[in-house]
This record gives sequence, structure tokens and C-alpha cells, in this order.
Amino acid sequence: MWYWLFKYVLLGPLLYLMGRPKIEGGENIPSNGPAILASNHQAVLDSFFLPLMVRRRITFLAKSEYFTGTGLKGGFQRWFFSSVGQVPIDRTGADAAQDALNAGVRVLDQGKLLGIYPEGTRSPDGRLYKGKTGMARLALETGVKVIPVAMVGTDKMNPIGSKTWRPAKITVRIGEPIDFSRFEGMGGNRFVERTVTDEVMYALMQLSGQEYVDIYAATVKNAAPTKTAATPKNAGAPKSAGEGDAGSASKAPTPPDADRLPDTQAG
Repeated sequence: MWYWLFKYVLLGPLLYLMGRPKIEGGENIPSNGPAILASNHQAVLDSFFLPLMVRRRITFLAKSEYFTGTGLKGGFQRWFFSSVGQVPIDRTGADAAQDALNAGVRVLDQGKLLGIYPEGTRSPDGRLYKGKTGMARLALETGVKVIPVAMVGTDKMNPIGSKTWRPAKITVRIGEPIDFSRFEGMGGNRFVERTVTDEVMYALMQLSGQEYVDIYAATVKNAAPTKTAATPKNAGAPKSAGEGDAGSASKAPTPPDADRLPDTQAG
């Protein structure tokens, strides 16, 4: 009940007023049955505007910290994320990856839409970063199609480091579903998982128009936490070891027609 109240009564009208959102390619989302929505991630508002513009309910895997806070703020966060049906996952334990996978499988087994950010965290500078393979594991284990989603403009409405929202034009761009059934029975192979992940990231790059960086966003954040907010969107590759792996920063993700596996299948 709270999910729909937030969407249509409590929060949705404000989002429509400030973001004037539109959706492109909405017909690519099935009217029923499970699917993985793999989105770029530029701002917290991504998790607000995507559910707002998609008719069906979306379940995100939310970090457990949102459910364990204390005080007034912690209590509100816990109530809010629980009310809108988000699933908490612990990202710190030794079994964190498997726990997240199991949670995602449960959501998809119930025929729901599962929202995932393959980059694993928000972009530190507006560019598109290397995807993590958890999404691929889910797609390969469940056989569910992956639908790429590009959020455009949320970083202007909610800029990095800002605590207030600014009026901006928001576009939610939905790509065509990607079927990975050609890899049936090959789950657990790291080369297959990377191929699947890179194909989705390539689709996201095409949809969003973002510059692609072939390193993990978390690596950049951890290496230079005080500099990322000031990095221009088109600044190019990081230029020092303290800012990331400059040698691989400009490499594009594997395009869909270049999915042949290496000769060695070990690992």
C-alpha cells in the first residue's frame, strides 16, 4: 500500500513537478513476469524516478545500512524502505555476494521486476563505470531477460554532494530486453559472466551517451574520495595511480557481436 501511496500521492506529484519526467521505450518492459532492470546510477533519485515512470512495481536490493540506523533519521529510513518493499542485503560479510544472489533469485521467482545497478554504486563523476558480475549471475541462474535502463538528468537534479533537489528535465530511457539463453548451463564461468556484464554495459553506454570508464566506480571513490565530486564529466581517464587504473580507463565494454569466449574456460 505504501509503495503506491508514495508513487501517486505522497512523493510522485513533487517529482513530476520538479523533474518533468518522460519515459522512452516503456513498451520494452513486459506487462507481467520477471525481468531484471539494469540501470546506470548517477543519483539517489534514480531509485525514485524509475519506479515513478514504470507502471509495474519494482523491487530493489537495498544495502542493509538503510534498515539498521538509529535515531530519528535511522527510524525514518527503516520505515521508508520497508514500506516500499525493498529487500535488505548485507554487503560486508563473507557470504554477501551469495546472499544478494539468493535475495534476487527469490524476487524473480515471484515473477517481479528486480532493479539492479551493475556499477555497484553511484558514479562519482557522471561517467559510466565497469559493471560488476552479480547481475550476470542472476540472469544466468534464472534465465530471466535483462532490460537496460538509462537514467538521464537525475545528476542535474541531485548533483554529487548536494543535499537539495534542483528543477531539471528527467528522461527514463528503456532499451530492448537482452536474452542470454545462448549461455544456458554456463553459469559460474567467469568469462561468460564478464561477457554478459559487458554486453549490458555496452547497451547502457549506447542508451545514456555516457563516457565509459573500464574500472570500478568504487575503486575511484576509495582512491580519491575528496576529488571525485569536482571531476568534470568529460575529464577523460584518471591520470595517476591514486585516481584509478589509467591504462584501462578508456576501453569500451564488449559490443553485443563480440561475445566469443576465450579459448581457455578455466575458472
